[in-house]
Amino acid sequence: MYSPSVSSSPGEARAPSLLVVCGLSGAGKSTVLQVLEDLDFFTADGLPPSLIPECCRMFSRPGMEHFRGMALGVDFRRGGTAKDLDAALNNMEKRLPREGGASARPALLFLEASPDVILRRYATTRRPHPLEREGMGLEEAMREERRRLVKVRDSADIVLDTSRFTLHDLRREIQRRWSETETAGHAMRVNLISFGFKYGVPSEADMVFDLRCLPNPYFVEELRPLTGQNRAVADYVFAGEAARAFRERFLDFLRFALPYYDAEGRYRLTIGLGCTGGRHRSVAMTEAAAKALRQDGYVVGVEHRHSSLDHFQNENAPTERVQKTQGSAVAD
Repeated sequence: MYSPSVSSSPGEARAPSLLVVCGLSGAGKSTVLQVLEDLDFFTADGLPPSLIPECCRMFSRPGMEHFRGMALGVDFRRGGTAKDLDAALNNMEKRLPREGGASARPALLFLEASPDVILRRYATTRRPHPLEREGMGLEEAMREERRRLVKVRDSADIVLDTSRFTLHDLRREIQRRWSETETAGHAMRVNLISFGFKYGVPSEADMVFDLRCLPNPYFVEELRPLTGQNRAVADYVFAGEAARAFRERFLDFLRFALPYYDAEGRYRLTIGLGCTGGRHRSVAMTEAAAKALRQDGYVVGVEHRHSSLDHFQNENAPTERVQKTQGSAVAD
């Protein structure tokens, strides 16, 4: 995992100054680099991994200090593999020492989007996919590119899925992330994702917590259509002494553990909080954790991944009744 280049002065806001951007074609790399340029980053696109260290020399020259940082777009079409990228970043780390003698390794941002979304984007722009030049059709090219870049994705500090973003949404997201990070008391960003186990665990989560032991508002008719962002739902979930103790010990664990991850120089830590459907319990706990961590000075991103899905179709009502009788909530 790559550690971002950050300022290490005591009490000083820390933000990545060196960023390498790569990802799937059609996921928004050019847009991200344009936004970073607007944020006073020095940017360059279309670089093979082998040229990354050479950019260090230019960024280290007099007159470049007025830039907030450097963002380099990597293009694997011109050659290079995940191993080459790792070697280039190690080389770059040696050339750019951080203040105090520590090394500065760039953060790696990987952009992706769902196949359906990328297909629609190509249909709109009518541009060819880079791998179509190798004689592939569009869908085959997309699958092959995803396969080739899987190791790069796995080693990224930041994986950003742009499927839900319009062009303007993506610009706002990048602006928000970098503006928040620069004013934070911690270098590490904490991403909290509430989800439903019935829909799948977030693949990007570094750690996952199961909250299905908490009281389930699904079985309270007036609370069922609401989400954990509603005060009445949160009050129900945490009404009992045991549930409140669970919440406080969970928050205590986060306060204990996060500084260790932060000290590693990680740019972000993604935490998944799951219940059955991702609508009530996980959302309520995610909101409570986000509030507490923001008060502690962390930049916190919140995504309620499944809270808006239709939870009232295709439910297995007989199973729910049996499980409820046994004291275990299976719908959320």
